[in-house]
Amino acid sequence: MRYYKDEQSGRSMVEMLGVLAIIGVLSVAGIAGYSKAMAKYKLSKTTDQVSMLVANIRTLYSGQRNYAGLTTAKAIAFGVVPSEMVISPETISNAYSGKVDVGEETPESGIAGGAFKVAFSGLGRDTCIALATSDWGSGSSSGLIKVIVGQNEFTGEKLPVSLDGAVDSGSCDCTDSSCKIAWIYL
Repeated sequence: MRYYKDEQSGRSMVEMLGVLAIIGVLSVAGIAGYSKAMAKYKLSKTTDQVSMLVANIRTLYSGQRNYAGLTTAKAIAFGVVPSEMVISPETISNAYSGKVDVGEETPESGIAGGAFKVAFSGLGRDTCIALATSDWGSGSSSGLIKVIVGQNEFTGEKLPVSLDGAVDSGSCDCTDSSCKIAWIYL
């Protein structure tokens, strides 16, 4: 007569639940980290998009007296808009999938087309605050004359926009993706 030794190997149900709990915690931490990284990436991408548009428009019009006739469609046609922003021959989108408008502006001097604007919409509150309070070139050589955040305008001594200006004035009091910022340059 033979006796067989019956040994079972493997994990118990409690051990498996412990492993699943650890995996769950790590997954939640990974998702939170990914979300923060994506938010930082989108903010950086948006900052680059604004800078690139302003630089390209200023370079294109450097030999002109003013920006008369500048529109979003013309900016696309002239090649000053980075290709990843172009949605159609007349539409530009930012990193948050919000609309971007480019066009001529009339500065306080009254010269039609004497300035241009780059306006981003579809921004969230945190992005609005970060972009509004960035120093986009407040010196006289930068050409920045006005920043419009929501319904509030900031000019001269109020540039760059202070944190109080972005938050306390209600400039960035917007819902999920309803914030708007426009930069006006000479």
